[in-house]
Amino acid sequence: MIDILCREIPRTQEKLPILGFGCMRFVEKNGSIDEERSKALLRYAIDKGITHLDTAWMYHHGQSESFLGRALADGYREKVTISTKLPHWLVKSREDMDFFLNTQLNRLNTNYIDYYLIHSIGRESWDRMKACGVMEFLDTAKADGRIKHTGFSFHEDTKTFKEIVDAYPWDCCLIQYNIIDEFSQAGREGLTYAAQKGLAVFIMEPLRGGKLARNPPGEIAHIWEQAPVKRTMAEWALRWLWDQPEITMVLSGMNDFAQVDENCRTAETAYPGSLTAEEQSVIRRVSDTWHSLMKVPCTGCQYCMPCPFGVHIPSCFEMYNNLFMFGDTWRTNAVYAARLGGVMSGYSVASACVGCGACLSACPQGIHIPERLKEVSDRLEGPFFQVLVLGAKIALPIMRRFAFLKNSKWMRG
Repeated sequence: MIDILCREIPRTQEKLPILGFGCMRFVEKNGSIDEERSKALLRYAIDKGITHLDTAWMYHHGQSESFLGRALADGYREKVTISTKLPHWLVKSREDMDFFLNTQLNRLNTNYIDYYLIHSIGRESWDRMKACGVMEFLDTAKADGRIKHTGFSFHEDTKTFKEIVDAYPWDCCLIQYNIIDEFSQAGREGLTYAAQKGLAVFIMEPLRGGKLARNPPGEIAHIWEQAPVKRTMAEWALRWLWDQPEITMVLSGMNDFAQVDENCRTAETAYPGSLTAEEQSVIRRVSDTWHSLMKVPCTGCQYCMPCPFGVHIPSCFEMYNNLFMFGDTWRTNAVYAARLGGVMSGYSVASACVGCGACLSACPQGIHIPERLKEVSDRLEGPFFQVLVLGAKIALPIMRRFAFLKNSKWMRG
């Protein structure tokens, strides 16, 4: 085991390694997790000091939790802490919450879950979960020992994030945050707010699914090449995160041994405040250049919100920009449909804009929002979008019913 740095959770005084293992990107073979290779990689990472694992009900098409239950046999469960998540979009009642938690305990082959998060909660889904009794559920599950700590993951706006932070005595939260998402979603403001409230702040998408670490546009590659210190793009991005003392842990979806080794080496020396002013300047130039590639110059400031017709304007522009920054068309369409198309939360797509103009005077960037939302709608809400949303709405009740069958393969993993 190497000396991966640890940070203390303000609310509990417990310590966690600054590097965690995200269990959503294992190598697959024939449509399933390559268990032999992934088990070897996971145990290698644990032996090197990466002792927190993050999974969820839906990861790897429902296979991730059960795989971990098998991979952590022979004493490895006792070496790690685990976080997993309640799939709120499948929950219809208070009883459902117990079913999912108990099934996840069985999948993970454990008596307790260290960090139990409400998965990708937002304003509408949080209101619905409160009405279903989620606070009482969390209290009960902590009291009877099935979970040790509570939290939530999040992808909406800063204002909603703060409201959810204040709504329950959470122990942790999980937010998307990286060198180009500093001021979108929960953002730096949300990060600081949660840390000041005593929550452990876990970071997901530190490399935007690897996009910040491979094949950058030429102008960005040139900035990294001219930097005074020679590092990989992954190391630059991780050091920027760990330079911020408010961050407790960064989750990385590693899928080969070289990635584990590199990230562990970085995590040995990434102290808060260790980047020089010159290094910070390099990262700022990279971030600014990424933003210059955006189709819509939206900073995610949220001044245009709330939209009287329910459009989540910053998220619409964020996903539209992703198409031009990274070119990941299929994934962008899928995420847009899931998050904004009424699948995981409320219906808040660009086409809901009626051109009322209430947002125009509020935008400090001078964006003609209704016109640009029309562009988003034209690009992201074609036939493929309709198929995704319709398919999900048909599939979710079937998936939920299937999950509740005691003899189903999905429940047994």
